[in-house]
Amino acid sequence: MDVSRFPLIPGKIPPIITHGEGVWLHTSNGNKVLDAGGGAIVTNIGHGRKEIAEVAASALRKLDYVVPTFATEARIQLVEEVADNWLPDPSWRCVFNSGGSESVDAAIRIAQLHHVACGRTDRYKVIGRDVSYHGATLGALAVGSHDRRRKGLESALAAMPKTSYEDAEQLEKVIEIEGANTISAFIGEPVIGAAAGAYVAPEGYWQTISDICQRHDILLIADEVMTGFGRLGATMGHQLFEFTPDIIVSGKGLGGGYAPMGGVYTRPDVVAPIAETDLALMFYTFAGQDLGCAVSKKVLQIMREENLVTQASEMGALLRARLVAEFQDHPNVSDIRGAGLMHGIGLVADRNSGRAFPRSAGFAEQVSAASFEAGVWVYPAGSGVFDDALLFGPPFIVSDSHIDQMVTTASRAIDLISSRI
Repeated sequence: MDVSRFPLIPGKIPPIITHGEGVWLHTSNGNKVLDAGGGAIVTNIGHGRKEIAEVAASALRKLDYVVPTFATEARIQLVEEVADNWLPDPSWRCVFNSGGSESVDAAIRIAQLHHVACGRTDRYKVIGRDVSYHGATLGALAVGSHDRRRKGLESALAAMPKTSYEDAEQLEKVIEIEGANTISAFIGEPVIGAAAGAYVAPEGYWQTISDICQRHDILLIADEVMTGFGRLGATMGHQLFEFTPDIIVSGKGLGGGYAPMGGVYTRPDVVAPIAETDLALMFYTFAGQDLGCAVSKKVLQIMREENLVTQASEMGALLRARLVAEFQDHPNVSDIRGAGLMHGIGLVADRNSGRAFPRSAGFAEQVSAASFEAGVWVYPAGSGVFDDALLFGPPFIVSDSHIDQMVTTASRAIDLISSRI
């Protein structure tokens, strides 16, 4: 096989992954790599589950494609699984898409059309945070602020207001400047993933954000693409921070890596006004694809039957303790942050001064590559004030020895790359 033909943009030749098993990825040259990043913080029940393959095969034998507006057995059963076991209340409405970016776009449109249906046609703006990432579509990029992923596209992105990632009270000031009657929603990740390497806001942040949104009739969208379905050691990430959003977005963990799936979930009263109008809430060609729904239902069932949310909480505590022991005094690590099995470390040229590595060095990417060569995949993250970070998000079936290996390997990779810069 000519792997050089694979990347859209010619350049680095990627490794060839042949198969996965448990927490391991296997490469074409015979190496075994510990998946400490869960791919892109996706894999929860582990790789290579044969029962998932059987469900997928059965689904394909039964149905291939059905337009998203039709009901199928798999779609109905996934709604029941998600609403009854994972959402704030079984009455919540659900729609499934083919990924997190699509789902963020859908959530934005639901919020905007809610206000239009209520006669508030000027409420089109969505407030994001000044450190955030919500996906790769133009709509998702517009409400996010990941400078590396927005670069070159700025002129094509709608100008959406931003508020502080750490100071909740600033939201009130942004609303005052923009005008509450122009704001449809606020969107935020319970723990900031790709843009900040698992940043957790100060205590009380989310309660204040929720109070401000309610006061101004602004819908609160929780982007749980990374944090949802047990990743933080709670059923959904918002529960850990004791707030209830109006709309929840999911992706990644919904399909567990076995199917490209995303979802949008909302209180009934958010979508009820839309039903009374002729507004077209059109989604996507492959929304709720039957194979994906069947696979996702099985993934979530396994999560419940094997108590993997509790496992994520317990192993997350062990991961944090191991990270602290390894990096609390490391000269190139600024801090350790995160929750559950979503933890990150900030990378700097000098811990004492906080001096960053030059962006041109691509320090996090180099560390990730060196770690991969040594047998551990860890996710490089960061943007803006969190310019270099490593993100750890292994499958929930990870063991003590796996955690030791991923932390030790990452530490050695940091030392190796820092000695070269």
